[in-house]
Amino acid sequence: MKKVAVQDAVGLPLCHDITAIRDGFKGAAFRRGHVIQEEDIPKLLDLGKRTVFIWEENAGELHEEDCALRMAAMAPVKGAHYEGPSEGKVLLIADRRGQFRVNTDLLHRINAIGDITIATLPDHYPVEPGARLASMRIVPLVTQERQIIQAERLCQKEKLLDLKPYLPRKAGIVITGSEIYTGRIQDKFAPVLQKKLAAYPCDVIGISLCDDDLSMITQAARRFLDAGADLLLFTGGMSVDPDDLTPTAIRQLGAQVISHGAPAQPGNMTLVAYLDQVAILGVPGAAVKMPTTLLDVLLPQIFTGEPITHEDLIRLGDGGLCQQCQVCHFPNCTFGRY
Repeated sequence: MKKVAVQDAVGLPLCHDITAIRDGFKGAAFRRGHVIQEEDIPKLLDLGKRTVFIWEENAGELHEEDCALRMAAMAPVKGAHYEGPSEGKVLLIADRRGQFRVNTDLLHRINAIGDITIATLPDHYPVEPGARLASMRIVPLVTQERQIIQAERLCQKEKLLDLKPYLPRKAGIVITGSEIYTGRIQDKFAPVLQKKLAAYPCDVIGISLCDDDLSMITQAARRFLDAGADLLLFTGGMSVDPDDLTPTAIRQLGAQVISHGAPAQPGNMTLVAYLDQVAILGVPGAAVKMPTTLLDVLLPQIFTGEPITHEDLIRLGDGGLCQQCQVCHFPNCTFGRY
C-alpha cells in the first residue's frame, strides 16, 4: 500500500473505499479498485482527501476486504449468511429463528491476535430472521496475512459461531396445589405457560391439576411421559418448605436434578432436571406475577435440544438480576445473559 497525493494519483486504482457522509447519506463515494480520473480530484478534496492509498503487491499483506472475506469463510453458520464486504467489514445475518451461540473463549483468543475485530450478539441470544449476529473486520486497511492464518487455524479446531434452530416438543403441564385442585382459587399458571410455549414449535398435550399428593403428581407426570412428552413443566410447591412436594416428585420420577435454584431473579427457585432426553422444569410462582423470569431465559435452549448444564446456570449470576423496567424489553436487556 502506497500513499499518494490525489493530484498524482490519476490513472491509479484505489486500494480502499472512500466514505462520504452528507445530507443523511453515508456510503462509499469511491469504491476500492476505482481508477482515479482527473475529474475525481475536486470531489476527493471536498471529502478532505489530500492523499489516497494505492495498492502495491507486498508479500505477506492482505487488504481489509480480503481479510473480511477470509474471516467469514473461517466461521460458516448454518441458517445464516454473510453480507459484504462493505467499508471493510462483513455482517452475519440470521435466516431463521433460533438461539445464537458464541464460543466466547475462542472469540477472545481471536480478538487478542492483533488487528482482527469480531463483534457479536451475546452467547445464548434468541434471534429472529434478519437479525444482525456478528460483524468482522480488521482495524487498519491492511494487515499481515499471518494474523488471518492464525485465526483460521484456531477455527479449524473449534466452531466459533452457531445458530441452533428450535426443535418441535411435546409438553405436559403439571399444576400442583390443594388450593387450586379443590377450586378454592383459580389457576393462573396454565394460560401463562401456554402463551410462553406458543412462541416455540410446541404441542401442549395436556394440563393436569394435582392435589398436594406425591403419588398424584408423579402419576400425572408418568401419563404425560407415556403419551410421548419430551418436556414437562411443574408449577407450585417449588420453595424449600418441607411440605413443598414438587421437587420430591420430580426426583421420584428418576430424573437427574441439575439444579434447584439459580443466581437469577425473578425465578430464583427454578428447578432444572432431565429424565433421559426429557427436559423438566419446575416453575416458581414469579412466572405468574412477572412478565419475564428465568423461565423465559431457559426456554430457547430447551427448544434447541441442547442440555442445560449446572455451569450454564452458574453463569447466570452476572446479569441475573432483572431491572424490572416499567416496559419489559427482554431479551434486549441485561437480564439472562449467560
